[in-house]
Amino acid sequence: MSGQVVLEVAQWQGSGAATAGRLRSGAAWLAELIPGGPRRTVALDAGVGQSRSGVRNADVLQRHLRAVREALAEVPPGATTVTIGGDCGVDLAPVEAALSVFGDRLAVVWFDAHADLNTPESSPSGAFHGMVLRALVGDGPEGLRPVRSLSADRVVLAGARSLDPGERDLVARRGIRHLGVEQLTRPDPLLAAVRATGAEAVYVHIDLDVLDPGVFPAVGTPEPGGLGVDDLLGAVRALKEEFTLAGLALTEYERTDDTGETDDTGQTDDTGQEEAVLRRIVDGLFGSVRR
Repeated sequence: MSGQVVLEVAQWQGSGAATAGRLRSGAAWLAELIPGGPRRTVALDAGVGQSRSGVRNADVLQRHLRAVREALAEVPPGATTVTIGGDCGVDLAPVEAALSVFGDRLAVVWFDAHADLNTPESSPSGAFHGMVLRALVGDGPEGLRPVRSLSADRVVLAGARSLDPGERDLVARRGIRHLGVEQLTRPDPLLAAVRATGAEAVYVHIDLDVLDPGVFPAVGTPEPGGLGVDDLLGAVRALKEEFTLAGLALTEYERTDDTGETDDTGQTDDTGQEEAVLRRIVDGLFGSVRR
């Protein structure tokens, strides 16, 4: 990636997981791993906020959205933004920014175990990370909406396997393309789905819970039957070879607390295993890891 900017957005207030606080250390560790280019840490609120209109911590999330937009305004024209979350809600402003550049030439590939297509009314948790893609396609709660909405037929769900009934209905009703895990073992179906949108550029959102929890369990809402690392990397590489990369996000890494037995490096077994997977992913996406 030429002209890359790394944006660390360690937001946890959009998650519904009891362990969401771990997203802060996860984002910090993962952002340090991304090689090349300037990096910026977006200053965020540390505590919880007020629920509003069915969204937990809505006031905090609105302040964070403004802060991320301000950070993105400082990214040089033509640079590719790599956003490191934090919960999936951090990706509202980066996708919005990519849409402002590419317009209807942009497709969004949403690698996630979940569709993130709930509304405040349909959400069982009130957590915004389960609503952010719905907001991007034009149905967001007040104060958490993009300046310009993404057409639903420019979205490709990749690896989603836990959809609420209202989300399934929306996928069918709005023509959202949906590829299951079994369709991502080779890149051809994904490439065909993105080509069918008519897009020339692609924004890649990766929630790490798209991976099978047997491979990578360090997320707040794991779902069985997910992708392997090779399938994920093969899919993203294929997208980058055919389409202009408009931006990329890595989200939802809940770094394991170092409170158990440690090895001779000072790490727990769990932490060492999850770090090894993430180093492999970063190396596969960017060609190296930051030393």
